[in-house]
Amino acid sequence: MPIHRLLTAAAAVSLISSAALAQTPAAPAAPTAPAAAAPGAKLVPNGGLDITLQSNADFSNFVKALTSVNLMALLKSSPGLTVFAPTNEALTADKLAAISGDKNALQKTLLHYIINAKIDSSKIKGAHGGIPTGAGDKIVVDGTAPDGTLKADNATIIQPDVMVSNGIIQVINAVLIPGSVPETLPQEQPQPEAAPAPAPTPEPEPAPAKASPKKKK
Repeated sequence: MPIHRLLTAAAAVSLISSAALAQTPAAPAAPTAPAAAAPGAKLVPNGGLDITLQSNADFSNFVKALTSVNLMALLKSSPGLTVFAPTNEALTADKLAAISGDKNALQKTLLHYIINAKIDSSKIKGAHGGIPTGAGDKIVVDGTAPDGTLKADNATIIQPDVMVSNGIIQVINAVLIPGSVPETLPQEQPQPEAAPAPAPTPEPEPAPAKASPKKKK
């Protein structure tokens, strides 16, 4: 089932990108987030998208990246978003340092994790397809696995549907790689039909017996 049939708000996704790019990074404000939960704890809703992510130490690298390009302000002020949030185990400090040199590139990378629509797990289960992101590309979600595993690009959703006041957080276990998964599933190959059994070879009919010649009297 194509995922695009399930979305009505994704057409406005470009608003995210334009709004974010229009803002110039401001000086970081004094931290106002509550004390972060211990690493390994489940992500618990705590107000909006921004405060919920800040409240769990497992997402500190993602929060740091978002803050550095002024996207935490976007998560605070925008309603109806879905954020695919990698844990620190997925987005390590080394990976973050490697992608942080170019702020414009980093912002576009992070906008790939944000969708301008509420996408809960019910919209992913049984579906496969691309959803427009704030970066102007698509994140490919897949809920067709027989074991019920939900995927986003190359990552697995390990904690679905963290419902917060202005959107949904889907926790993922890997850094997303755009284009790593095809948007459409390969067509199933039709099973070859069994060849019909060969017709039995007819046995040759016996030759008619020859009449014995009559003896002359």
